[in-house]
Amino acid sequence: MREYFRRGGGIFIVAASYLFLYLPILILIIFSFNSKNFPSSWDHFTLKWYNELLHSSDLWRSFFTSLIVAICSTTICLLMGIFLIYFRVAGGKIQRAVPLFYGNLIIPETMLAISLLSYFTFLKIELGITTLIVAHSVLGLGFVIPILYTRFLQLDERLSEASVVLGASSSQTFFKITLPLLRPTLIASGLLIFILSFDDFILSYFCAGTTVQTLSLYLLSMLRSGISPIVNALSTILLLLSGILVMFFFRPKIRSKIL
Repeated sequence: MREYFRRGGGIFIVAASYLFLYLPILILIIFSFNSKNFPSSWDHFTLKWYNELLHSSDLWRSFFTSLIVAICSTTICLLMGIFLIYFRVAGGKIQRAVPLFYGNLIIPETMLAISLLSYFTFLKIELGITTLIVAHSVLGLGFVIPILYTRFLQLDERLSEASVVLGASSSQTFFKITLPLLRPTLIASGLLIFILSFDDFILSYFCAGTTVQTLSLYLLSMLRSGISPIVNALSTILLLLSGILVMFFFRPKIRSKIL
């Protein structure tokens, strides 16, 4: 009996924790179909907010701006991470340089944003999408470099030694052996950087200037006049797309190819 209550209590705690975490998301999805403005009581089912979402040019402009910035910063971070590991494989010493990238994880993002803004101002660089991509890339490097380098140190060196013994050059060994072994780490860190960049507000607020508006900045401007149910509709669509991507990547065939 005691074991039964202990097991039931554990299940209750886990279920309550998941309910606490995901209930707001469920409410958001439900009220994206409410005919009244948010927040308000439920009236009746409607799709008008999705219709308005499709015709909101400013929102989609800011959405694609965030998408472009996230893709560019993710690509830059992954390429720089690959180049750093290639430099390490070629015999370069990067042990003392890697800890510098942990600063992005320790320094508050507000201080990092102000520092980058001061740097751009000192060099008289006009704020815009370029400075925004640079700022998000600086933030992303604090994640991709430590993750990628830690995974690189865990690789079996005998595989690279066998490749060299069999006559492969250092470049061939890197692209045929090392890089494929790092592919799962590159995908995971790339998804992490993409999400951080797409969702970032502080760096965007300080480094975007007045000519560029990301999705987070657009939502901030909407809060001043009240939360529109269009935001609920957009969030529901993004959740649906995210769920489809997760299901796609976790299919056994796709997962076996990645890993």
